[in-house]
Amino acid sequence: PPNAITDYLNSATPTQRRRDMTILSKESAAEFRKENYSARMAATGRPVSPHVTIYSFPVGALSSITNRVTGVMLSFGAAGLGAVELVGGSGAGVDLMSAIGGSGGVMAAGAKFAVAFPFVYHYMGGARHLIWDTKPEMLTNVDVEKATYALVGGSLLLSTAAVFI
Repeated sequence: PPNAITDYLNSATPTQRRRDMTILSKESAAEFRKENYSARMAATGRPVSPHVTIYSFPVGALSSITNRVTGVMLSFGAAGLGAVELVGGSGAGVDLMSAIGGSGGVMAAGAKFAVAFPFVYHYMGGARHLIWDTKPEMLTNVDVEKATYALVGGSLLLSTAAVFI
C-alpha cells in the first residue's frame, strides 16, 4: 500500500532527498559553546546518562586504581624529598624527617602511616601481579576478590605496625 515515505522516495530524485547540511552562524555557534552538555540535553527533554555514577566498580578495579594512586603518591614523595635536598642542601631531607618524627603524637604517626601505606600497598600489589603473571589460573573473579581483600587488609596491618617502629 502506498504511504508518505514510498510516495516521497518514488517522486523525489536522490538530489532532492538529500538533507541539507546545517550551518551555524557565528552568533549561534558562540551561543552553543556557552551552554554546557547538561543544559543542552535538558532543552531536548532527553535524560542525561548517569555515566559511572550508577555503577558499582568491582573490588579488583578499585584495587587497580588504588595501586596506581599509591604509585603516584610514592613518586611525588620521592620528588618532594629530592627537592628538599636540592634546595636545602645535603642532609635537609633527614632534618625534615627528624623534625616531623620528633613532633610526636598524631603528627608523627600520621606521617609514618602516610609513607608506609603507599609503600606497602604498592609493593604488595606488585607481588600480587607477579603471582598472577606466573600462575594465570589464579586469575578468576573469586580469587581476584579474595586477593584484593587480603592486599587491603595486609597493607593496613603492616602500615599500622610500621607506625609503632
